[in-house]
Amino acid sequence: MLSLQAPSAVVMIRPHAFASNPETRDDNAFQTLANRSAEATSAAARDEHDRAVEQLCEAGVTVHVFDDHGERDTPDSVFPNNWFSTHPGGHVAIYPMFVPSRRRERRADVIEMLKQDYRVQDVIDYSGLEQDDLALEGTGAMVLDHVGRIAYTVKSHRADPVLLERFCTHFNYEPIAFEARDAQGRDVYHTNVLMGIGTQYAMICLDMITEPERRDTVRTRLEETGRTVIDLSYDQIAEFAGNAIELTGRDGLVLALSSRALAALTPEQIAIIEASATPLPLSVPTIETAGGSVRCMIAGIHLARR
Repeated sequence: MLSLQAPSAVVMIRPHAFASNPETRDDNAFQTLANRSAEATSAAARDEHDRAVEQLCEAGVTVHVFDDHGERDTPDSVFPNNWFSTHPGGHVAIYPMFVPSRRRERRADVIEMLKQDYRVQDVIDYSGLEQDDLALEGTGAMVLDHVGRIAYTVKSHRADPVLLERFCTHFNYEPIAFEARDAQGRDVYHTNVLMGIGTQYAMICLDMITEPERRDTVRTRLEETGRTVIDLSYDQIAEFAGNAIELTGRDGLVLALSSRALAALTPEQIAIIEASATPLPLSVPTIETAGGSVRCMIAGIHLARR
C-alpha cells in the first residue's frame, strides 16, 4: 500500500567533490570539519552515499542517482531536497537558495527525468527570487505533512515568510511557522533537523520551539492528523534523530535515518516507529560533517509513474 506521506521513489546526488561548505557554516550549527584531506573526505562521502543507495534499493525503494562531478563547485550537492520538491497531482517546485554555491546545485536533467518517467503537470520555479535575496530551501526549510496539508516551518533567512505564503497558496498547504533554537540558544537553520513526519508518527523536539503556545499548536496539529508524537530531546537532535524520512519499500514502510540517529533513540521510541515502519539505518558520518543527514540526502518523488 502506497502512503501519501512516504514516497516509493527518490532522487539522490552522488558527490565527487563533497566538503563541509564554508558559505553555510555561519548559521548551520550542525556543521563540523572533517579531519582528513579533501580527497579522502570526498571519497568517504561518495562511499557512504553509494552504500546508502544500495540499502535503499535492497529495501525496495526506487532510487534515481545523478552524479555531481564537482565542476560547478557544489560542495553540498549531496543534499538535493533543498532545491526542488514534488507533490501529488503532478506538481514540482524549484526553490531559491540562500548562498551562491547552493544555487548552482539546480540541474535541468533531474527535472527532465521527472517529466519523462512521471506525470508532471506543472513546474513552479521560485528560484528567480534569489535576485531579491529571498530564499525558501525546499523540504529542508519546510517539513510537509502531505496528509494534513500543513507546511511546518522554522523562521529563518532560509525560509522567507512571503515566499512561504506564496508556496502554500500555490500548493495548497497551511503554513505553521515558529521560532526554534538549540540547547545553546542558537537559531535552527532548517526545520528538517528538528522534525520528521511519518504516516503514523511524527518525530520532533518540541522543546526547541521557543513559544509555548506555538509548541502546543504544533503538537495538537500533529495529533489531529492521527499521529503519535515522538518527543525528541536536544541531545537526540544533535545526533540527527530528527533528520529522518519515511519511505515505502517492497514490504511496507521504512524509516531511513542515520545509524547515529537510530542509536540515539530510546527503545520506547523505536517501538512506536516499529509499530508501522521498519527502521533503516544508513551510516553517513562523513556526510553528516556538512550539517545534514539522511533526510537531507533524499528528495522524495510524490508523483505518479507514467
